Amino acid sequence: MGATGDLGGRVAVAAAARGARVVPAGRDPERLAALVRRLGAPGAERFDAYRLDTCAGLAARAAERLGGLDAVLVTVGVAAFGPADLARPEIEEHLAAVNALAPIAVLRGALGVVGPGAAVGAVTGVVVARPLAGAGAYRASKAALTAWLETARLEQRRRRVAVLEARPPHLANGFAGRAVAGNPPPLPAGADPQSWAEAALDALLDGAALVRPGPDGRPVREPGRPRVRAEAGPGAS
Repeated sequence: MGATGDLGGRVAVAAAARGARVVPAGRDPERLAALVRRLGAPGAERFDAYRLDTCAGLAARAAERLGGLDAVLVTVGVAAFGPADLARPEIEEHLAAVNALAPIAVLRGALGVVGPGAAVGAVTGVVVARPLAGAGAYRASKAALTAWLETARLEQRRRRVAVLEARPPHLANGFAGRAVAGNPPPLPAGADPQSWAEAALDALLDGAALVRPGPDGRPVREPGRPRVRAEAGPGAS
């Protein structure tokens, strides 16, 4: 989910390059069609973050196209900036829908489809680990997703389903500049989005619990539950 965005598109292409059969999910029909052609995918899924029933059914529909599903990674997200006491309710609602409720619905649906040895995950960001002035509502929405992932990871251990949180730093892909409200505060130089797409995919396939920046800015993994299967890669992105 989020394959028509920069990071999600990179993950989908990287997975296909490794031999995985990928069903991309996204919002933009033209980008989805182009991605299906590039990946040689058996199809794609469109979604609306405000249609949680549709989001919850994405994994099942991807599994039907593929004859099964080994991994799901949600990369969708949107930013907004401004003082916490001036945040507009409609912006807070939008952030909650796109950054938390829709990803949770997708992953909840995926957990009902995948079996032992599978992996699911989502992208949050380093903003969940430390406060950033002017990003209170954005951080809160991403932190809600973090809390759900941590709980799902605990619950899925006995099923041997890995639950990943990918927590990249600010990336040099223009994401912050596309905020739906406000202007980003001063940010460090953006990291390479391709290296973080590869890092998120590696962590997903290896059953990691978390991938985050280390002291030198390079991706560092925290181990999760070892996977039973070792299929080529994700069936949906």
